Amino acid sequence: MCLAVPGRITGIRAAGDLRVGSVDFGGVARDICLDWVPEASVGDYVLVHVGFAIGVIDETEAQETLRLLEELADAARADAADATDAGAANGGAAAATSGATEAGRTDGGEVPA
Repeated sequence: MCLAVPGRITGIRAAGDLRVGSVDFGGVARDICLDWVPEASVGDYVLVHVGFAIGVIDETEAQETLRLLEELADAARADAADATDAGAANGGAAAATSGATEAGRTDGGEVPA
């Protein structure tokens, strides 16, 4: 699976034979190769995959994509929090069981049936 993230072009310059854009991703700027989107200009939104702009999109589509990506991130954070909470609850039960098992051992180290 591939993921392309929308960003807004804030500047364009030549870097040797390449056309490079400074692209803003929510406050983080990265230099992106624009050779595959010669029609892109400053102010345009582009879809970026591994450092290459692969398409020009309108602002509405860019904002909708960013909103969906944020929803995915929120869901992942919620899942991680649930897993942490479940692990703590299971860890607490395991510790209680472990203590009871240790208390029930006989001299031979075996737990009575």
